[in-house]
Amino acid sequence: MVSLSEKHISTDADSNLEITSHLVITPQSPVIQIGTNFTATCVITDTAETTADDLYWNLSQSIIPKNQYTKINESALSVTILVNSEKPEWLYCHSREKSPYISVNKGKFIHGILLTKIYPPDKPKNLTCIATQEKAFILPNLKCFWETAGYHTNEMSPTTYTLHVEVMLDDQVYNVSTKGNSAQVKMAIFPHHMILDVWVVARNHLGSKESEHLNKDADWFVKTNPPSGVKVLSDQTLPTSLLINWTPPIFRDYLILKYQIRYCPNGSDDWINVPVVDIAEDIQSFRLQNLQPDTVYAIQIRCKIAKKDHGYWSDWSPRVTKKTPEDRPTSKPDLWTIIADSEHKNEREVTLICRDPVFSNGRITSFNLEIQTQKENIGNGSMAWGYISVNRSMADSSQSQMVTILKKISLPYQSYMMVHVTAINSIGTSPQESLGIPVKTHERNLVENLKVWPQEGQLFLKWNATSNSSVTEFIVEWVSGIGIDWQRENRNTRQTALKGNIEKFICYKISVYPIYYGWNGKPATYFKWKGKPATIEAFLEEGAPLEGPSVRLNVKPGRNEAELVWNEIPLHKRQGFITNYTIFYSSSNEIHEITVPANITSYVLTSLTGNTKYDTWIRASTIRGSTNGTNHSFTTLKYAPGEIEMIVVGVSLSFLFVVLMTMLLCIYKRDTIKKNFWPWIPNPGESTIVNWSPDYPLKPETPKENCLSDISVLDMDVNDEKSVLEEDKANLALKKDKYLSEEHSSGIGGSSCMSSPRQSVSDSDEGGEIAETTASTVQYSSVVASSGYKGQTPCVPPQQVIFSRSESTQPLLDSEENPDIVQEGSRQSELFPQVPCFTQAAWNQDSASSSKFNQLEMEPQEALLSLDLCPLAEDSELTTPADRQSAPVSSYMPQLCGYRSQ
Repeated sequence: MVSLSEKHISTDADSNLEITSHLVITPQSPVIQIGTNFTATCVITDTAETTADDLYWNLSQSIIPKNQYTKINESALSVTILVNSEKPEWLYCHSREKSPYISVNKGKFIHGILLTKIYPPDKPKNLTCIATQEKAFILPNLKCFWETAGYHTNEMSPTTYTLHVEVMLDDQVYNVSTKGNSAQVKMAIFPHHMILDVWVVARNHLGSKESEHLNKDADWFVKTNPPSGVKVLSDQTLPTSLLINWTPPIFRDYLILKYQIRYCPNGSDDWINVPVVDIAEDIQSFRLQNLQPDTVYAIQIRCKIAKKDHGYWSDWSPRVTKKTPEDRPTSKPDLWTIIADSEHKNEREVTLICRDPVFSNGRITSFNLEIQTQKENIGNGSMAWGYISVNRSMADSSQSQMVTILKKISLPYQSYMMVHVTAINSIGTSPQESLGIPVKTHERNLVENLKVWPQEGQLFLKWNATSNSSVTEFIVEWVSGIGIDWQRENRNTRQTALKGNIEKFICYKISVYPIYYGWNGKPATYFKWKGKPATIEAFLEEGAPLEGPSVRLNVKPGRNEAELVWNEIPLHKRQGFITNYTIFYSSSNEIHEITVPANITSYVLTSLTGNTKYDTWIRASTIRGSTNGTNHSFTTLKYAPGEIEMIVVGVSLSFLFVVLMTMLLCIYKRDTIKKNFWPWIPNPGESTIVNWSPDYPLKPETPKENCLSDISVLDMDVNDEKSVLEEDKANLALKKDKYLSEEHSSGIGGSSCMSSPRQSVSDSDEGGEIAETTASTVQYSSVVASSGYKGQTPCVPPQQVIFSRSESTQPLLDSEENPDIVQEGSRQSELFPQVPCFTQAAWNQDSASSSKFNQLEMEPQEALLSLDLCPLAEDSELTTPADRQSAPVSSYMPQLCGYRSQ
C-alpha cells in the first residue's frame, strides 16, 4: 500500500522528470526478495550545481544513515538496505539546497523508486487428481489439487500455478494456469488403462518451482458412483441374518469393482464394518450374519476399483433399514427386588420387579413367576405360580431397560422366599432367573466402606468386600425421585461408575448388594441369595436449593416466646445436602438470626417483646448456596397465657376474702351492729311494773303461763363477766361502768334479796347529775327474778320482789295513770308462785371450776324493765324448790317475759 503523501511525492517526481530531472535512480521499479540486501545508485546528470557529497537517501520519509552510503564518483552515490518487511516502500534520492538554483528548482533534484517485496515461489506439494463418474461413464475431466508451501505473495507480484497433464505414448499434453491451488484439465476422452504424467509449476518474478510428478494409470484417479438399487431381505428361518442385493455403478467392461459394507442398529452411529477380505470382488449380493433377532439395522455400501491401491472409494449409498425376524429370548430376565418395612409388625413388604432380557429377540408378552415362601426351621412352605402379562406397544419392545412390576408380597421376618421368573415372547421362553430373600436375621453383610464421588460428569463408587468365595456378583442400585435403576458388576469388581442417565442436582440413594450362593432353610436349599447392602447418598453436582422452607407457628405465640415449625424442602428441590437452617426474625428495623442444624425442623424463639409484630423467614443452605423461604408474620400476646386468669382469680379471691371477713365480723359483732343501727326500745304497752307497785299489797296469784314474778339481782365476780355475757347476751344487755340500783324502789316499794349490797343510783359518781334529771323523767323499776340462776340459793322469802331503779324518758303507761288497771294486774300477779333467790354459796358450788363473775353493773337506760322469768314447762320434773335448787341451771334457763322490742 502507498500512502497519500507518497503518492504526492510520486506525482512531483514524475512531473520533475518531464522537466528533465538531474537525479536518476537505478534499477527502476525493482522486485526484491524479502530477507535480502538491496543496493540502489543515484546518478547526477546534466548539472554541476550538486555533487555526490550533496546527495542523501530517504526511505519511507526517514533519512538513511550515511554509513549505508557508498560514493562511487563525484556524480554517483549508492545505498544498501535490508528488506525485511512485506510492505511496499518508496526510496528517494535528494540533493541539499546549496545554491539558489536548487532552491528554485527542487523538483529537478529529487527522484524515487517503488520497492516491491515478495517471496520466491515454493514447490507445490501433495498433488492429487481425481476423475469422477457421470451416468455410466467416467468424465474426461481430470481435476487436481495441491498445497502451496512457503509464504503467500502480495497482489503486486502474484504466483502463478500451471497444471500439466501428459498422456504417455500418445504425446498429448494438456495444461492450465491458475493463481489458486486447484485446476482442471479437459481431455478428449478418458484414457482408461493408459499412463498419465501430472505435475504443477509455480512461477513469479523471482523464478519458478516444479512439483513432484504423478506417473499413474489413468484408472488410479477414478472415483465411481456408489452402488445403486440396494435392497435388504429377511428370512423368518434365519432370524440372525439379512441378505443384501445391489447394482454396480459402472459396467464391468470398463472397471472391475470391489465393495465395502457397514451396518449398525438403527439410530446408532457405531457402525460395524464387514472386513473387505470377506467380500469377494465383482459381486452384487452379500448376506450379513450373527445379527440380533428382532432388531432394526441400517446398512450402507460403497465401491472402488478392484486393482490394488487404485482409485478412490465411492461415497456411501443411501441408508437402508431392515428388521431381523423374532427369535426366542436367549438371555435371562433381569430380576430384582425392592424391600421395605411393612406397616404390620415383624413383616417386610417385598416388591418383585424385572427388566426384559438383554437379548429378548422379540417383544416380551408375559412373565412366568414362581414364588416359594417358607418359615425358618419348618420343612413345609407355600408355593405360588403366576402369569404376568405385559401390555406394551411395538415401539416399546426394543427398550429392554423398561421395568415391569411383577408382584408385591408381605414376607415375615422369620421366613425366606425363593423366586423364579422366565420371560416369554411370540417364539419361545427365556432361560430362568432365580433370586432368594433370606430370613432377616440371616442377611449377610459382605459389603463395607462404600464411597461415592463425582468425576468428569459421572458418579464413581468404591467399596470393600469381605473375602467370600460364595459371592457371584454385585448389584449396584440407585434410587431417586425419578425412579429406580440398577446394574450388575463382576464379583472381582471393587470400583465402577454408574452407567445410567445421571443428572445434576438430583439426590441418588446408592446401594451395593452382594449376591451369593449358599444354603438356607430346612431342608437346606442351595440357592442364590440377596445380601445386606451398603448404602450412601450422593449428588453428581450440588447447587442452591430451588426454594426455601415455608415457616409457620406450631401454636399461638405467647408473650415472650413463639414456636416455629417448617417442613423439609422436597428432595427434588434441594439440589444438594442441606448443611444448616438460618432463622431470621425482625421487629421494626432490628433483625436477629439463629443458625440450627439441618436435622431440626422446629425452634422456640425466646426473649421476645410482648404485644409486638414480628416477621420471620428461614434460609436453607447447601455448600453451593442458600435460598430464603417465605415470610411469616405474627404478633406476640400482651399478656402471657394464664396471666389474666391469675389476675381475675386473685381479685376474686381477695373480694371473696373481704366479703367473708365482713360476714364473720358482722356475725361476731351482730349485737353491737344491732344496737347501733336498730336500738332496743322496750314496749311500755306490755309492762307489768304496775302490778309490783308498793301501793298495792302483794298477794299470791296463780302464775302466768309464760312468766315468773320474782327477779333477783345477781352478784357476779369480775372474772366471770365474760362467761355471763357470752351465755346470756341474748337475754341481758349489761354494760360495765354503769350502776344498778339495788334497794331503791323508785317510790313503788320492794327490797333486794342478794346477799351482797348493791349501790343505788344515788350512790354512784354520777349521782348528782342523775338527781337533777329525776324531776323531768319517769321512773321505772327493773325487776330481776330470783330464780336460782346458776345454782344460787335463795336468801329471802319467796314473796319478796326486788325492784331495780331505772330512769326513762318514756311517758307513763296507762296502768300507771289508771290505778284500777294496776289493781287488777296486782291481783293477777298473785296467781304466780314466787321463785326463791339463791345464795352466793350455791352459785360458787355450781360454778366451782369457773372463775367468779364481777358484779354486774347495768346502765339505767339499758336496765331490763318488767322482766319476768318464764316458768318451767308443764312437763318439767322440777316442780319443787328443792328439785330446782339441785337441778342444773340450763334446765330452767330464764327467759324474758317483760317488755320486748317489737
